[in-house]
Amino acid sequence: MTEYTISPIRRRMGRPPLDMKATLVRFPAETLERIDALVGDKHRAKFIREAVERELDRMEKTPHANET
Repeated sequence: MTEYTISPIRRRMGRPPLDMKATLVRFPAETLERIDALVGDKHRAKFIREAVERELDRMEKTPHANET
């Protein structure tokens, strides 16, 4: 009988949340290395989403702060 090895790596399956849209964003390699050092590459997208949300909230509170 043939033996099959099942990967010990647990992967999420299924459809991504419907209220999310994919977008391509380019970062310098050093920036991604810094993010990965803090949160790991498996949590990179969540970190970036949360950072963008915080910055949007901050900028919306003072809408003219980003005008120079």
